[in-house]
Amino acid sequence: MATHIAELNIGRFRYSADDARMAGFMQNLDRINAIAERSAGFVWRLKDESNNATAIRPFPDPDMAVNLSVWESAEALEAFVWNTVHARIYAGKPAWFEKLDEAHLVMWPIEAGHIPSLEEAKARLEHLRQHGNSDYAFGWSHLPHIRQWMAKKCG
Repeated sequence: MATHIAELNIGRFRYSADDARMAGFMQNLDRINAIAERSAGFVWRLKDESNNATAIRPFPDPDMAVNLSVWESAEALEAFVWNTVHARIYAGKPAWFEKLDEAHLVMWPIEAGHIPSLEEAKARLEHLRQHGNSDYAFGWSHLPHIRQWMAKKCG
């Protein structure tokens, strides 16, 4: 059975999406999403009629944004995250998102063809927070062959 990698990344907006201080993030969403969709190994991403997920709020906190996607492999996700313009947008994260004190990124293996629900993704994140890295739910540090995240000091 072929497997893919699902990932959920959450962040708490510092300001409302229409605030001028969020422009650097909001104005780049379509471009970054288009790059993701053209990237080798991309499978699927959560989006609504606006072509992004910024209005989807599955957490009680109304300022918590989500990014949920599926990739053929962690290596494909890593290449998109660190080897495209996405890396420059990621560098601006502190201006747009609050620093979270707990895990905000989780990955997990899924059967090829499966599209994860937000409920599934939230459960995986909670499992990672409660139990740490495992084959069931993990962050970059669980993948010893993936090293670019270490240089960027991200979860």
